[in-house]
Amino acid sequence: MKKERNELASAERRNFLKLAGTGSFTAAMVAGAGGMLWSTEAVAQTAAEEKERERAAEHSMTIATAYVLGASRSYPIMQLDLKENIQNATNGKVYVKLAPGGQLGAGGALVQKVQGGTIQAAQHSLSNFAPFASTVDLINMPYLCGSNQRFTNLVNSNFWNTEVHPKVEAAGFKALFYVNIDPRVVAVRKGGAGAVLSPSDLNGVKFRVPGSKMLQQYYRMVGANPTPVAWGETPSAIKQGVADALDPSVGALYVFGFKDILSHVTFTQAVPDSQVYSCNLEWFNSMPADVQEGIMWGSEMTAHQNLSKVPSARAYAMAELAKAGVEFHSLSDDQLAEWKEAGGFQRPEWDEYKTELAGSMDAFNKMVEAAGTQGKYYVHDA
Repeated sequence: MKKERNELASAERRNFLKLAGTGSFTAAMVAGAGGMLWSTEAVAQTAAEEKERERAAEHSMTIATAYVLGASRSYPIMQLDLKENIQNATNGKVYVKLAPGGQLGAGGALVQKVQGGTIQAAQHSLSNFAPFASTVDLINMPYLCGSNQRFTNLVNSNFWNTEVHPKVEAAGFKALFYVNIDPRVVAVRKGGAGAVLSPSDLNGVKFRVPGSKMLQQYYRMVGANPTPVAWGETPSAIKQGVADALDPSVGALYVFGFKDILSHVTFTQAVPDSQVYSCNLEWFNSMPADVQEGIMWGSEMTAHQNLSKVPSARAYAMAELAKAGVEFHSLSDDQLAEWKEAGGFQRPEWDEYKTELAGSMDAFNKMVEAAGTQGKYYVHDA
């Protein structure tokens, strides 16, 4: 049995290197994601199909992400689906080259490459749009759009289309679609504070936060001790007790390898883990009208697939974390109300952010209304 596994792994490695070595890197990734690398015949067929698609296409589109191709099983970033859908919706006129796993960078680095036209499109955090449209930063305001449904309502609303998209487009971007991942959670390290069910359970807990001033203020309001730590240093900080807790989504905790160092995870639904695929606007506008329509229809199809994938991705991540001994806690309406009361957007401490980022209280109130108004999309909440 072990010998068979070794032979299989050897064949997969050999086929991957063979494809990558002949310049068919995208084909190698497609074959790998489809679990076909063990079969030389399937690999050859995939390579031939990719080569034919690329040869027949009139336009090439590179889409870069920070995530490996298999990540969608627990973190529904949907890059293979987006490739397939855009190619099919444009009737093969566009060939999509994927650059996954941070090959071309992540976050802000990818935003700069899209804006500069080095690559045509990329996935990045929605917060990366904030320098161009400050309103975007309000997604980090607690309980404004923390639940999946409120986030989806907001980014597909008329408010977002009229207030945010024009500013993003003025900076050279076309939003293809917004990726719903799941809300951030409260995740406690092994040997840490134990289960966190109410804000009082966070008293004195050293809570790892990113650079966001809003998130730092929120965790201070709910009783924690916010501790800014760079993302790359976070696993060792949690292991060593430099920080006791952190707040990515469940899918992100699994993808980034935190399962063996956590004890408890609580779904507080305060802030979304929000992503977006953006495209270089000048490149997009240079495409013929039918190709533009195909790119947007392919993106919309992928958005539908993303929303339907959210619960199964969460279930897989939870099952894998549970195997490692992590316990999960969903909050009752009364418990959630306690968190909202302690740190929610209705509190006066947030008024300065509301006027500064939205432009006025009136604009902020329209944002609240948009998040609370059911749109055409439904998505499951934890």
